Amino acid sequence: MAKGNRPTSPDTRLVSAGRRKEWTGPVVNPPVWRASTHLYDNMAEHRDGPRHNEDGRFFYGRRGAPTQWALAEALTEIEPGAAGTMLYPSGVAAIAGALLTVLRPGDVLLMTDNAYDPSRAMGKGLLRDFGVETRFFDPLDVAGFEATICGQSRAVLLESPGSLTMEVQDVPALAEIARRHGLVSLIDNTWASPLGLPALERGVDISIMSLTKHVGGHSDLMMGSVSAGEELYARLRKRAQSLGQVVSPDDAALALRGLRTLGVRLERETASALEVAGWLADRPEVALVMCPMLPGSPGHDLWQRDFTGGCGLFSFVLKGGDAARRDRFIDALELFGIGYSWGGFESLAIPVDPAPIRSVAAWPPAGLDGTDRFGIRLSIGLEDPADLIADLENAFAAMDPK
Repeated sequence: MAKGNRPTSPDTRLVSAGRRKEWTGPVVNPPVWRASTHLYDNMAEHRDGPRHNEDGRFFYGRRGAPTQWALAEALTEIEPGAAGTMLYPSGVAAIAGALLTVLRPGDVLLMTDNAYDPSRAMGKGLLRDFGVETRFFDPLDVAGFEATICGQSRAVLLESPGSLTMEVQDVPALAEIARRHGLVSLIDNTWASPLGLPALERGVDISIMSLTKHVGGHSDLMMGSVSAGEELYARLRKRAQSLGQVVSPDDAALALRGLRTLGVRLERETASALEVAGWLADRPEVALVMCPMLPGSPGHDLWQRDFTGGCGLFSFVLKGGDAARRDRFIDALELFGIGYSWGGFESLAIPVDPAPIRSVAAWPPAGLDGTDRFGIRLSIGLEDPADLIADLENAFAAMDPK
């Protein structure tokens, strides 16, 4: 289906978005425009240049060229409700760029307690140095969130599901409360992407992604993006340019390549993750599977209500034991690499132990024995899930050697 000449199906937009004829010419993909200096034909053009600041107009390399413009436009096309998208050299740079756009000295930022650790560190370090106070709130306590709002509160940073412990927040409710109190709502939407959670349509003001993960898809680039409506996009653009934020055209081309297959990769990862998570849920060594896509897992009802898709990232908690036991499990894995990130074609595993970094929400969660605290996060890639399950089974055997 199409509206005018604009395809409305997400899968079709992934293929067609950002492929303007003036940017691609006679080829399928926008060429890689490597340029710092953009030349003007004459002095009249030179004088006119500073009067315009938009993608599609050459000015200087910091404002990009067709390769970066094509990626930004494509990301805007897949984010319903977005007027524009800014690109940043990493996901953390995107988070910082968004927060520095909406916060000023003396403001208070409310941050979900399950936020990505670099986001937490930003709240306790960079933002504090700029005179911004960060207060954490329980990701699952909607009433408690409203109670934390004060006269100086200006923004709230959400993350759903949390990238380690997978709590699913009531995003529409939290965004509505934020708007009612005059706060800007931001979400780190890297887990789901707009294909799985159309954040702006759910009421959020600013949607952030680490393109390093799913969009790149091949573990070979660093990049982030921030999408928003017209007024906030204009502010994001001004602040990003004042900070000199720019991405490499080569990396933009890699991100565009990954974007075209994002839908089919997410579909495969999600199906495989559900198969692996279901198998883990039946293991006697497992105390809890934290996979919101899995029926019966914490957060499933909210995920089913608000999300249109999933991904391959989830966590589980071992029953009893200690860190050494968990280390033996991870060390025994052969198909899972030990490394940060997710969304690549390869499967990964890292240890999860949020207790030392939580400020409000307790860990382990209610219902678990106090010894059931050592978790493992899996990023399920494109391998055959039967092979991944066999690898995990061998790791369980190595965890408690006879």
